[in-house]
Amino acid sequence: MVPDRKKAFINSVNLNADTGFPYLVLDVVNDRSYPKNPGFLVMHWHEDLQFIYVLEGEIEVRTLDEELKLAAGHGVFINKNVVHSVNQSGDCHYKSFIFPDYFLRFYFGSPAEHLVDSLVENMDVPLCRFIPGIGWCDTVLSILRKLSFLEKNGNEFYVYEVLVFLTSLWLEIRKNVSLPSGKKEKPVSRRMQRFLAYIEKHYAEAISLDDLAGSGNVSKSECLRCFRVSMQTTPYKYLVEYRLSKAAILLQETDKPVGEIASCTGFHQASYFGKCFREKTGFSPRDYRGKNQ
Repeated sequence: MVPDRKKAFINSVNLNADTGFPYLVLDVVNDRSYPKNPGFLVMHWHEDLQFIYVLEGEIEVRTLDEELKLAAGHGVFINKNVVHSVNQSGDCHYKSFIFPDYFLRFYFGSPAEHLVDSLVENMDVPLCRFIPGIGWCDTVLSILRKLSFLEKNGNEFYVYEVLVFLTSLWLEIRKNVSLPSGKKEKPVSRRMQRFLAYIEKHYAEAISLDDLAGSGNVSKSECLRCFRVSMQTTPYKYLVEYRLSKAAILLQETDKPVGEIASCTGFHQASYFGKCFREKTGFSPRDYRGKNQ
């Protein structure tokens, strides 16, 4: 993925990035994440690798090009720098394991580096799904369950056990996943990059469907089709979601007045901002700020 593409989306930063062991485990129950992580359903990316294991219910993992539905007992690998979202389908419970790829390299200059770089630098492998009943996938899923168990039963060897499990996980994947090359970028994906980059740059302004379609040099109907095919939503709904995600960050990280936050994120009527925010989160902007500071 080229840097310009990533600029169109939110970079979700590892909450443990500044610690001596930047390994983050998110326990997600329905729409709540423990520890807290922005829970809006807009597309995002991160520089770390991510594994997900579904404990209960069903989730949907979506990139710009594909969509996976994962039931309980299934898992998925999400490569670094891949734009994606993870959405719930009804009640669900899953674990998300996020960590930097250098965990897998052993040491600088290690001959094992190739077995890491050849996959994490290959954007033709954005996702890898693990389905029960397939021998090597069962091994991977077993390791993900062990990582889940470790969070409840950590001991003095916790860090070392995590690293051993992660490298065992990676070895199983590299032995069984073939690496495609030379895949041509899809037109819809290319157009979506332009649309979403335009939203990133202009979300605080009034954006019409004409404006958005023009940014990709396509008709309004083609713009609508691209959003429907790629993200299963409309441009307007995505724009509102994106503005709400920006507003949530400002509510958490700044002391700006709610009215000012509404205005600078594209909601030029504070009452409409409050209505949308409550529908999305179940809280008023002020109550959300109080719960998240």
